[in-house]
Amino acid sequence: MRLDLYQAETARIAAEQSALLAQAKAILKHGRALTPLEQSGVLHALQILIENAIGKAKQLLKASDQPVPVTGYDAFKALANREQIGPAELPAWNAIIGLRNRIVHDYMNIDMDQVMAWVAADKDQFIVQFLVKEFPG
Repeated sequence: MRLDLYQAETARIAAEQSALLAQAKAILKHGRALTPLEQSGVLHALQILIENAIGKAKQLLKASDQPVPVTGYDAFKALANREQIGPAELPAWNAIIGLRNRIVHDYMNIDMDQVMAWVAADKDQFIVQFLVKEFPG
């Protein structure tokens, strides 16, 4: 897939999932706890955003004729080495990739209070910003 088309699709998905998280944030802001179903929706939206970002990172490397690593951690490390993301951003990417791994593989050990506080504080926005940003091919 052409990089410009891929980036347009990542932006579309980011907007869609970000809108779902905005609904959850509005509920939390009004002082109501999320139902278990809504909490699952938040986790799913985060998983999609994070996987979308990992895919975009790998596509950016591929479009630059760079080796495409297997892990998301290594993909973002390569983007930092290429100065496509700031090196100071790498710890946040490592943490969010770790959250994605917990959502998928270690779901019994997710602290939902911590996830809800993170979402309520708009900490997902750096992922959305990465996904909507146009990178040169």
